[in-house]
Amino acid sequence: MQELKDTQNERDDRCLPIDRVGVKGLRFPVEVRDKGGSVQRTVATVSLAVDLPAHFKGTHMSRFVEALHSHGGCLDVHSILSLPRELLKRLEARKAHFEIQFPFFLSKPAPVTGLLGLLDYEVRFEVEATAEGATDFVVTVMVPVTTLCPCSKAISERGAHNQRGLVTYAVRFSKPIWIEDLIALVERSASCELYSILKRTDEKAVTERAYDNPVFVEDLVRNVASRSNAHATITWYRVEAENHESIHNHNAYAVIEKHR
Repeated sequence: MQELKDTQNERDDRCLPIDRVGVKGLRFPVEVRDKGGSVQRTVATVSLAVDLPAHFKGTHMSRFVEALHSHGGCLDVHSILSLPRELLKRLEARKAHFEIQFPFFLSKPAPVTGLLGLLDYEVRFEVEATAEGATDFVVTVMVPVTTLCPCSKAISERGAHNQRGLVTYAVRFSKPIWIEDLIALVERSASCELYSILKRTDEKAVTERAYDNPVFVEDLVRNVASRSNAHATITWYRVEAENHESIHNHNAYAVIEKHR
């Protein structure tokens, strides 16, 4: 067979290294073990990338997909952690980055009736590895919550406005930490958590719980940060909250990051 030209390996003379180049938007099966010992089978959106030295014209995109498929028909946490190392080897890179994002489901009982319903959360794993042997692993959970405005409660004769917020909470840790524990930490920091099934008695309970626990968006990120600081396993965090305001045409936003 005639040898084909390898254009990617040609020299580039612009003297501009690329921080990350690769593929994104891949969908792939993934298995995630939950705290109860069960395995959730879900579908993740995958991104894979490496650095590219200035003298190379391009990278070999097919090798990213080959590395992903070499782990079989489904990923788990062990293969996720080893994949960046494989990218370093296959693409002769100095740095490799691997990211997956997937829906994670919890079965939650309603607060009064106890009726079970599934609630979904978005989870992201990011792993970066270097040729020198360093590895960085960040877990992010995206948790929807209820917030009730302290100012509205203080000035109103009847009621207070509330809204759904979204907390994006990223952590590094010294020991493995469960996704469920991160979600619970965020939900305890809000006015009230969300449920998928609520009967009238449940709705009364969550409405009153939110009214009794008003939080600004500032309170929300500070609550999460305070609980993170008290957590022996969490070494770094970035907590971002965005409230979808119910009486304004803008969103309220706050973020706190622990700098290492």
